[in-house]
Amino acid sequence: MKYKQIPLALMMAAMACSGAYAQAKKAKSPASQTVASPLSAADIEKKIDELLAKMSLEEKVGQMTQISIEILLKTENGKVVEPHQLDLDKLSECIRTHKVGSILNIGGDAQTVANWQGVIQTIQKMALESPNKIPVLYGIDAIHGNNYTASSVLFPQQIAQAASFNPQMVKKAAEITAYETRASFTPWTFSPVLDLGRNPIWPRIWETFGEDPYLVGELGKAMVKGFQGENLVTDKFHVAACLKHYMGYSMPLSGHDRTPAWIPERELREYFLPQFAEAVNAGAKTVMVNSGEINGVPVHANKHILTDILKGELNFKGFAVSDWQDIEYLYQRHHVAKDNKEAVMIAINAGIDMSMVPTDYTFCDALIELAKEGKVSMSRIDDAVRRVLRVKFEVDLFNNPAGNAKDYLAFNSAEHSKVNYDVAAECVALLKNNNNILPLSSSSKILVTGPAAKSMRALNGGWSRNWQGLNSDETEADKNTILESMQKTFGAANVDYSEGASFTSATNIQETVAKAANADVIVLCIGENSYTETPGNIGDISISKSQVELAKALAATGKPIVFVLTEGRPRVLSEIEPLSAAVVHAFLLGNEGGNVIADVLAGKINPSGKLPYTYPRSVNSLHNYYHKTTETLPFDEWAGYNPQWEFGFGLSYTTFKYANLKVSNNQIGENGKITVSVEVSNTGKVAGKETVLLFAKDLVASITPEAKRLRGFEKIALQPGETKTVSFELGRDKLSFINNELKRVTEPGEFMIQIGDQKTTISVLEGTTSNN
Repeated sequence: MKYKQIPLALMMAAMACSGAYAQAKKAKSPASQTVASPLSAADIEKKIDELLAKMSLEEKVGQMTQISIEILLKTENGKVVEPHQLDLDKLSECIRTHKVGSILNIGGDAQTVANWQGVIQTIQKMALESPNKIPVLYGIDAIHGNNYTASSVLFPQQIAQAASFNPQMVKKAAEITAYETRASFTPWTFSPVLDLGRNPIWPRIWETFGEDPYLVGELGKAMVKGFQGENLVTDKFHVAACLKHYMGYSMPLSGHDRTPAWIPERELREYFLPQFAEAVNAGAKTVMVNSGEINGVPVHANKHILTDILKGELNFKGFAVSDWQDIEYLYQRHHVAKDNKEAVMIAINAGIDMSMVPTDYTFCDALIELAKEGKVSMSRIDDAVRRVLRVKFEVDLFNNPAGNAKDYLAFNSAEHSKVNYDVAAECVALLKNNNNILPLSSSSKILVTGPAAKSMRALNGGWSRNWQGLNSDETEADKNTILESMQKTFGAANVDYSEGASFTSATNIQETVAKAANADVIVLCIGENSYTETPGNIGDISISKSQVELAKALAATGKPIVFVLTEGRPRVLSEIEPLSAAVVHAFLLGNEGGNVIADVLAGKINPSGKLPYTYPRSVNSLHNYYHKTTETLPFDEWAGYNPQWEFGFGLSYTTFKYANLKVSNNQIGENGKITVSVEVSNTGKVAGKETVLLFAKDLVASITPEAKRLRGFEKIALQPGETKTVSFELGRDKLSFINNELKRVTEPGEFMIQIGDQKTTISVLEGTTSNN
C-alpha cells in the first residue's frame, strides 16, 4: 500500500472541524504523522473480491452475524462485573468458533472511555488473529452524543434539534458525536432516526426529527454528513451512520411501539420513503430495519421493501441490519415462519444482510444449513458479505481496527460542551408570552416547582447512559438541573423551590402553594420522565393528573405561571394551558438544558425554536399540519384541525415582519424553476433568529391535496431594524406528489405559495408529469 504525507494545513483544518486540533497538537505534531491513502471505490471492490475468494461458508455467515456484548462479559453471582471485562472463553467462542463479524451494545450502564478502548482492543486483537484478519465492526446507539460512554457530551435529542430548523447545528452536533464515539474505538452508530413523527402517541417521537418529510430529510442528510464526513472512506474522527428504522416503523395503528401498521404503498412513498432516499443519496453506509409489520407483512420478511425499493430503486450499496432479535420474532411473534430456520431463510432472502441475533448463535447454525441445502443461495450470501465488508473498508477498519487514545484529547472538552450549549440554545420554542412576561427581571422573586425542576432524567430522556435513561440524576450530577441553573442565573436568594408533585403523584402541593405567596412569578417545570420503546407506551397522551392538580393549585394564588415543558412527545395540556402566562417548550435538551432554559428565562438567549410537530389540543384530534381539507373546520366542526399550536410555530423576544413576497415568474414550464423571495425585518428591540418557512398548496389535484406542505426553510439572524431578503428555488419536483400509479408526478394547475403571512399564486404548465 502506498503512503503519502498529509499537508499540515489540511490536517489542521480537519482536526479543527472535529474540535480536536487544539488538544491534539500538544500531543504530537500532525506534520510528523503519515496515514494510508484513502481507498477508492474500485480499490475496495478489488479487496473484497480477494477476501471473498478465500472465505469459507462459516466465515461468510459469521460476517452476517451480530452478537450483543452482554453474553461476552465476565459475571459474578449472575451479575456483570463492573467495570466491564471480557470473558476470553466466551469471546473465543464468538470470534474463533462462530467467526462473528459484528458486536453491539453496552450490556448495562455506560463505561469510561478508557474501559471501552480496552474492550475494543481485546476484541480486535482476537479477530485479527484469524487467517483472513477481518476486524469486527462494533456498533452502538450513540444517538445524542456517545451516550453509552461516561462523561461524553449529551446533546439535545433529535426532536429538540429538529426545533432548531438548523442543519448546520445538527451537523456540528453529529461531528462531535462521531469524534467522541470514535474515541471509544467504536466506528458505527445506530443513528439517525428518520422515522416520521406523525403520531404523537408513539413513544419514540422524540427520537425523530418531527412530522414533516422534508424537514426530516434535510436534517437527516446533515446528520449523516456530520457522522461520516464528506469522503467515501471515513477518517478516525468519523463513524458510519445507520438509518433507522427503514421504513414505516413510526405509524403503528394503535400508536404503541412495535404493533402493526396499515400504510398503503402510495402513503409509504409519499411520506415515509423520501427522507431515506435523501440520506442514501448522501452516502449513508447502513440501514436498520423496521421491527414491525406493514399491512400484515413483517418488514424483515418484505423483499419488496428491502430489496426492490432499497437496493434496487434507491441503489443502496451498504448493508441492512435487523433490529434486536427481529428475525427470531418472525416465528416467535409474527408467526409467518414455523421455526428459526425458516425465519432466517425468509429474512435473508428478503434482503437482510446482518442479523442482530443478538444473544446466541442459532442464526449461524441455521444459515449454514440453509446454504448447504440450497434454500439460501451463495450469491445472496456473497452479496450480503460484500456489503458488510464494503462498510468495514469504508470506515477504515482494516487500517485502524481500534485506535490511539492520544488522538482524542478533546473528548468531553470545554469546546465540545460549548457547541452543545449553542445547539441547545436554538432548540427552545417559546409558545406563549402574555404581556411579555418573559424575559424575567433579574431581581424577580421566583418559585421553581414541578417534577422536572431537579431532574436530569427529564432533560436527557432515554438512551442516556443506559437504555431507559434511568440513572441520569446520578451520572450527570455535575451538570445543572433547571433549578440549579435558575439559582446561579438569578441568585440563590431570589429562587425558592418546592417540588409540588412528581410525574405520577402529588407530593407537597400545599407547601408549594404557601411558598408561592412570597414569589413574583412561578416557574412550573412539567412534562415527562425518561423512557423509550415499548416501556414508553401510554394509554392517555394527556399530561399527568398530578401535574394538572399542581398547576390548578398554583393558579389559584393569582401569581403568574411560566410553564417549562420537558417532554419527548406533546402531552395534551389544554386543561391547564389557559392558567399559564408563558409556555417555554424545551423538549429534551440534554446536559446543557438547565443552563439554556435559565438563560432563556433571563433573556440571555432569545428563543428561536419552532415546533417540528403539530401540538394537539385534545387526545382524539391528532392531525398533522398537512391534513386534508375535510379535516379542517368547518367541515368537521367537532373534530377538525384545531391544534394547541401549529407545526412551525414559535415566538421570539423580538418581532419579525414579512413583506414583498415575489416570484421571478408566475409560471413554471417543463423542467422549469422559479425563485421565490421575501423580505424579513426585525421590527423589535433585540437581536433574534427567525426560521423562514416556505409552504405550497396544490389547489386541485388527482389525489386530494393537503392543506399545505413545507417545501423550503432557512434560518437567519437579524439585528434590530435589519432587513434581509430570503430566496428559495422552487421547481416542479418540489410541487410533486405520488399518484395512484405510484409515480411521482407534478400536475399542471395552480399552487398557493405562502411565507409567513405573505401569499401568492403560481401556475404549473403542461409538461412531463413523471419525475421518476
